[in-house]
Amino acid sequence: MTTKITMGVTDLSFHHTTASLVANVLTDMGFEVERIFSPHQENFKKLKSGEVDMLASAWLPSSHGIYKADVEEIQPLIELGLHYQPYAHWGVPDYIPADQVSEVADLLKLDVANKMRKKIQGINAGAGITRFSIQMMEDYGLSNTGYEFFTGTEDDCFNAYEQAVANKEWIIVPLWKPQFLHYRYNIREIKEPKGLLGIVDRAVLLLRDDKKELFTEQQIKKLDSLRFSNEIIAELDHKVCREGQLQDQVTHDWLAANGFLSHSS
Repeated sequence: MTTKITMGVTDLSFHHTTASLVANVLTDMGFEVERIFSPHQENFKKLKSGEVDMLASAWLPSSHGIYKADVEEIQPLIELGLHYQPYAHWGVPDYIPADQVSEVADLLKLDVANKMRKKIQGINAGAGITRFSIQMMEDYGLSNTGYEFFTGTEDDCFNAYEQAVANKEWIIVPLWKPQFLHYRYNIREIKEPKGLLGIVDRAVLLLRDDKKELFTEQQIKKLDSLRFSNEIIAELDHKVCREGQLQDQVTHDWLAANGFLSHSS
């Protein structure tokens, strides 16, 4: 009888990509994998309640540490692998001169503010980049210069950036690595010396400790050995989101080509 594993997946494209990599490895091990897609906080709530057995991927310690701590009030968790090393940042298109915009404080300069699109389009409210960006708006007094920060969907954020770039507009994008826009565009990170954007996190698979018994020691070691990178995830994410390729096929092909699968089917 095939053992079923339920994986919680944060409902953003690059998390889908990472979860697809892990799901293909689990399927290769002989498991049946069900993926449940939810926003950040909801994903952790389902891990806490036991609705999902594992979560892909948690960003620790900055972005998701508070959510992990909440789960561990009642359920110990095991961290497995190092899927990539994510971090949040604000970026601008590389056609904006670096000598005019190199750090967040430059956005307050009158000549820069007059050229810059004032609407800063973010993603959903539970994301680390959203929490960090709201704090930056306050600490730098950006609202006083006419900037506004908006939450929204992934598409709201990415489409705003791509439309602005198509028109060579000046725009700020609250972003992170890995993300598929980095595969296609040269996005220059602007410095934030106050440390409001967190640190470089570790993206890991979280497994409920009470579900460890479903795996052999060798299988746990395999999951813990999974190592990808910001660049790999961004490229695979781009293949799905902008080239229209099938998610699980893209990740299966990459895993097979890089020796992660024991079966070639």
